[in-house]
Amino acid sequence: MTSFVDPDRDQFEAFKALDRDQPIEMLNLVKFRAVAQYPAAHELAGAGLTGAEAYQKYGAETAPIVARIGASIMWRGVFETTLIGPSDEVWDAVFIVRYPTAHAFLEMVTNPVYRAAVSHRQAAVETSRLIRCGSGESGKAFG
Repeated sequence: MTSFVDPDRDQFEAFKALDRDQPIEMLNLVKFRAVAQYPAAHELAGAGLTGAEAYQKYGAETAPIVARIGASIMWRGVFETTLIGPSDEVWDAVFIVRYPTAHAFLEMVTNPVYRAAVSHRQAAVETSRLIRCGSGESGKAFG
C-alpha cells in the first residue's frame, strides 16, 4: 500500500481552486501505524504511543477548532472489508466530516493551534485518503 499522509502541493491547489462558498463533506479513510513515529525532537518521541493513541491526541487538540468553525462528524463507521478495490487497503478509521464551507476547512488547516496538533496525525498515520465531496441529493436508486 502506498503511503499518503499529507496533501501534495498540486492536490492542495486543486482543492483551493474549487468553489469555497458551498458546504463540503470530507471522506476520511485512515490506517494507523502500530507505533506512533514522532520526530526525534518531539516531546512524545520514544513514548511508545500507538498510532491510535497519537490520533486521539490529534482529535482532542483540534476538537475546539472543529467546533468553532461549525464542522462536525456527520457519519462514522467501522471498516469491515473491501468489496471493490485494492484488498490491501484496510482502514482503522472511516468517517465523514461536514464543513459549512471550504473556507471553513481552509481556516482550520491554517490555524496555528491546528498546525501544531498535526504532528500527532503525522506520527499516527501510516496512510490515509481524504476525499472532498460536494453535497448531493439522497434517493432510493443508484445513479
